[in-house]
Amino acid sequence: MSVVNNNHPKGVTDEQYTPKLIFEILNVNFDLDVCAPFGGNPYLPLADYFTKEVDGLQQEWYGNVWMNPPYSKPTPWVEKFCQHAKGVALLPVTTGKYFQNVWNKADGLVILPHNQKFERPDGLKTNPIRFRTMLVAFGRDNAGALSNFKDFRVR
Repeated sequence: MSVVNNNHPKGVTDEQYTPKLIFEILNVNFDLDVCAPFGGNPYLPLADYFTKEVDGLQQEWYGNVWMNPPYSKPTPWVEKFCQHAKGVALLPVTTGKYFQNVWNKADGLVILPHNQKFERPDGLKTNPIRFRTMLVAFGRDNAGALSNFKDFRVR
C-alpha cells in the first residue's frame, strides 16, 4: 500500500495494494505492515499495522516488517527499513539514491516480472506497474523466502 501524496493533482493517489500472489509465494509471517491501507491489507492478516493516519515513519517498528511504501517518495521509508533490517519490502527498481544502500545492505533481492500489477482499493481493477519492482529482504529467513520465486534469480 502507498499513501496519498498531496503533491499529486487532486484525486490522484499512491494507494495501491500489493498483489495477493506475492504474499502467497513468499509464505512469510509478518508482525507489522508499516504502510497499510485503512483497515489493513486484506491479504496480509496481521495484528498490527500503521496506516497513513498513524504515519509509520514516526512510529517504532518491531518484528518482521512488510513494507510497500508510497512510490512518490520512498526514500525515507527505505532508509528506515534498512535501519530496521528485518522484513521484506516491495520497491521500485530505480536509479534513486536509496538503491545502492539497498543493494549493499539487503540479505536478498529479487526483480519481479515486468507485467506485475497492483490491485486497486476497489478490489475490481488492477493497475499495471509502469516500472520494474523488486522484493528486498533483510533477515536470513526472509531472504530464503525469495527463492520461492522459482523463475527469477535471487541475489
